[in-house]
Amino acid sequence: MINDNPYGVMAIWEQGDMVMKSVALLLLTMSIISWYVIISRAWQVVKLRTIVKNSSAFWHSQSFEQGLELLEKNKPNTFNPFVSLALNGQDAVEHHEQSKQDLHGQISLTEWLKETLRADIEESAEKMQAGLPVLASVGSTAPFVGLFGTVWGIYHALVGIGASGQASIDKVAGPVGEALIMTAFGLAVAIPAVLGYNTLTRSNKAIISKLQRFARQLHAYFLTGSPRKGAV
Repeated sequence: MINDNPYGVMAIWEQGDMVMKSVALLLLTMSIISWYVIISRAWQVVKLRTIVKNSSAFWHSQSFEQGLELLEKNKPNTFNPFVSLALNGQDAVEHHEQSKQDLHGQISLTEWLKETLRADIEESAEKMQAGLPVLASVGSTAPFVGLFGTVWGIYHALVGIGASGQASIDKVAGPVGEALIMTAFGLAVAIPAVLGYNTLTRSNKAIISKLQRFARQLHAYFLTGSPRKGAV
């Protein structure tokens, strides 16, 4: 039985002091948060990739409104940076034409539209990157949290040896087990966080690259009334 094992995980938990239990709970909390971020951001990437595939159909539509419908196809209530980019670009052109007397009306339409699209891309990128700094923090700190548990476990073992006056295996095994398991827990928390961070960052960069290309096409469309060559 697991509960009868004097060196099992439950036994280690029962033998550990408040410091060891606090370290274990901290690692567990970090793991839960990191996995939540990984799963939620990964699901967002999957949905955005579907939207990216639909973005090429935008330029095959017969009107701007029809193109927007194609962009929202199958994902009507999803965060859609492509739709946001198209609508904000359209609003920027209309606002510029209606506000010739304002200061920004003195800026050329080309520069005004370019800055509007750029700002929208930056906002979308921030939304896509939300939560990733948490993964970076977990990946960089979890090993050290586990290492702290290791150091404390060894210290606890040495204190136990000194108090008993003998270095028998039964006096050392429990605290040393605590030390080793804390190291393993720290790595188990950090490795998925690092891998998740790198994978999600690469996926987001690929989507942002597509978004930037779409923005250049929109810029040409709003200025000339037709998409630039190679838009499809």
